[in-house]
Amino acid sequence: MSTADRGNAYLEQVVAQQAVLEDDLRARRSSTPGEPMPAAAPLVKRERALGTAPDRLTPGPVDVRITGFWRWKNVLVPPNAFVVHTRRGREDPLHIGLGVSFRFNPATDSFLVVPGATQTILINAYCICQELQGVLVQGYVQWIIHTFPIAYRKLDFGDPADPMRLVNLQLREQAEAAIKDKVATMGVRDVLSDKQPIIEELTARLRAVAEGEADSDQGLGLRIVTVQIKEAVVSSSRLWENLQKPYRAEQGQIARLAELRSEEAVAQREMATERLKETQRLEYERELAELRARNEAWQFDTEVAERLRRTQRKHDDSRAVAELETETTRHALRMERERHAEEAETGRLRVQREQELKRLELDGELDLARSQTQSDHDRALLDVERTRLRADIDNQQSPASLQAKLIGLLPEIMAKLPKPEELRMVSINGGDRTTVSGLLSELAIVVGVLRSALDGDRPAS
Repeated sequence: MSTADRGNAYLEQVVAQQAVLEDDLRARRSSTPGEPMPAAAPLVKRERALGTAPDRLTPGPVDVRITGFWRWKNVLVPPNAFVVHTRRGREDPLHIGLGVSFRFNPATDSFLVVPGATQTILINAYCICQELQGVLVQGYVQWIIHTFPIAYRKLDFGDPADPMRLVNLQLREQAEAAIKDKVATMGVRDVLSDKQPIIEELTARLRAVAEGEADSDQGLGLRIVTVQIKEAVVSSSRLWENLQKPYRAEQGQIARLAELRSEEAVAQREMATERLKETQRLEYERELAELRARNEAWQFDTEVAERLRRTQRKHDDSRAVAELETETTRHALRMERERHAEEAETGRLRVQREQELKRLELDGELDLARSQTQSDHDRALLDVERTRLRADIDNQQSPASLQAKLIGLLPEIMAKLPKPEELRMVSINGGDRTTVSGLLSELAIVVGVLRSALDGDRPAS
């Protein structure tokens, strides 16, 4: 399939979007369920107002309610709708303005209700540019009623379903004519790249028609709010592609050059990386070779040093063995000499000891006799000293001590006495027992009695 047969997909998409937008902007209203769909316009006729008209007049964009009965009715207008109320026989309207409600007599009155909200007109202008090529220009115009007393006299708001439809159609035709006139003087690239001249031309023409000149009543009582151009699309798909080719080719060239630069940078980076890797590998191999050489040299030096050490160790061991043998021989001779000297010394000491023993035996006997004599002398001296001490003690004893000692010896004396064959009572009177002399005299009497008794018992020789 060729490019011409394929068509302009972008143009078709733009047209479809425009149709959807128009459908969304169109007011969709339905009548109240159960009520007939009247075909009356906002202009209420006399014969429709004789009590047969419903409370809700039309299914149009303005919701007008009529209350009351027969000649006494009230018209309730929304606050965002313009209304004009006229009466038969009167030249000027009774009520005119925005959101004005009033009393209504169906027999003599009529009224017109128009939406006061901003209106939007979508424009699809199929134009021919300076190069005789078809161009679709899409835009929109927003307008609003500015002076209703002028507008309702000059414009037709009589469509029962959409009072603004005829006005929108008139403004749309004028806008499309203005766009076509301006595009006819411009080239394709200018239309596609710069839409401001079209906007300025369209705004000037519409304002001249809708608003009139300054300080004049030649306008339609409307005000242009905004004018915008949305799209400008070439109708021919081949021309559209040809117009895009230079930019696409340029962008493709830029992209290709960028890819080439990127590939070149990547290739240079890869080569640098490979070179670095190869350099590192060679340096690593060189370091390994140097390390192996140093290791082999160290092993060779170690082996040579070990052989030298072993040879030296063997010589040292031989010399040490020889020295040890010599030292052993010398030590044996020295031990032999020492043994002979010890034997001689032992013999000498033995003779000397025997002589010393003999001398000691003689000295011992003399010392023993001397010590025996000295011991006898010392013992005699001790006996003499003991006797002297006892005498001194006896001389130094008091009568009380003597009495106590005698009392202590009484049991022993009594034990040695023989058993008496007869009992003799000795009475000692006149003595003082508290004094020593008295006690001694009593003891002397007792001893005398005892002695006499013993002498009497002893047989005569």
